Amino acid sequence: MKLKYIHDRQKFLKLKFIKDYELRRALRYCGERHWWLQIIHDGDTASIDEKRLTFFDGHCFVLGNYRNSLEEAMELRGAAAFAWSNSVSSSLHISPSQAFPACGSSRIVRIRCLSDSQKADQMIVSVTGATGFIGKRLVQRLHADNHQVRVLTRSRSKALSIFPAKDFPRVVITEEAKWKDSILGSTAVVNLAGMPISTRWSPEIKKEIKESRIRVTSKVVDLINDLQNEVRPSVLISATAVGYYGTSETQVFDEQSPSGNDYLAEVCREWEANALKVNKNVRLALIRIGVVLGKDGGALAKMIPLFMMFAGGPLGSGRQWFSWIHVDDLVNLLYEALSNPSYKGVINATAPNPVTLAEMCEQLGSVLGRPSWLPVPEIALKAVLGEGAAVVLEGQKVLPTRAMELGFPFKYRHVRDALKAIMS
Repeated sequence: MKLKYIHDRQKFLKLKFIKDYELRRALRYCGERHWWLQIIHDGDTASIDEKRLTFFDGHCFVLGNYRNSLEEAMELRGAAAFAWSNSVSSSLHISPSQAFPACGSSRIVRIRCLSDSQKADQMIVSVTGATGFIGKRLVQRLHADNHQVRVLTRSRSKALSIFPAKDFPRVVITEEAKWKDSILGSTAVVNLAGMPISTRWSPEIKKEIKESRIRVTSKVVDLINDLQNEVRPSVLISATAVGYYGTSETQVFDEQSPSGNDYLAEVCREWEANALKVNKNVRLALIRIGVVLGKDGGALAKMIPLFMMFAGGPLGSGRQWFSWIHVDDLVNLLYEALSNPSYKGVINATAPNPVTLAEMCEQLGSVLGRPSWLPVPEIALKAVLGEGAAVVLEGQKVLPTRAMELGFPFKYRHVRDALKAIMS
């Protein structure tokens, strides 16, 4: 069956075939020297551009001349036969059943034409923690801006349910055993992985909270360091948290402040120490994240139902500081850090105007049209969360000094504006 193609507004060619296929008509129709091809079959993806061809099954082929490398790759994958003359519009015939022996009879091929300016701006970003509250938003933003995203996950099924191939054609999902193949040739890596801390802390949970962050960060750094310079990512954006500073009702913290001496401060120190082991030629940004506000995740998602039941109010004394950031501002900051070489070292990801938890609850009640008069006693929180109650009973006043110096344009500087936007 001859290939069929549809050309859409984003200059995608979508081709569907059952037996053999040829690229000649598609490449001629594309009309650009630079092109990118995705072959999607049974959830596995191969991506081709004029510099690199990567099959995400453990094999990676670097392209100088994409024609020669395509031939080499297909030979190694068992392609039966192909013919290619000097013209880019000549035919390339491959038997899909032999090139992809493990696949079914139906495949989808997408070819995207890229101009020189588009290609120069396109990033290839590998992301850990991509299925979490923050990671999902970042992947969506990168994909919407036509960047390629490689999701590094331990649960392929979960990642596919969040990023289905039909909706996210530029997202490649890779399980842990094959992370190195995805990191190889990436422009940057964003490390957001870590077990949530808002739960009851048992000794086992505390151990996992720390080890989940250190294990993934250490693995990512080792994989980056093992690569040759020409295929090593040039940027690592690694998440950490404002828990680094410890807690206080009176002190004000910025990026120059020392670390605290409690459990979360210890976790953050070790977390960051592992990220700092990355190759010195890689630009490292350590993003110390505050309490992230958004309707579909984070602390706010747990607070809203209580207020809607008229059961919301300050937690504990209400005097503890609440250093927050709207999820859109956080995603924008991470996005800026990927491409702006000035974003390096420690950067606090908090809004410029932190509030006390009492003020936060008052503003949330006002926006929801619900009272904020029923405080939750400290003893009740400790009974439910154990040591984990420290996350909400203690806080820190953290300022985003470095982000302000860099001129980052916070969209939500005041908590009431953030809450109104989230609830609208």
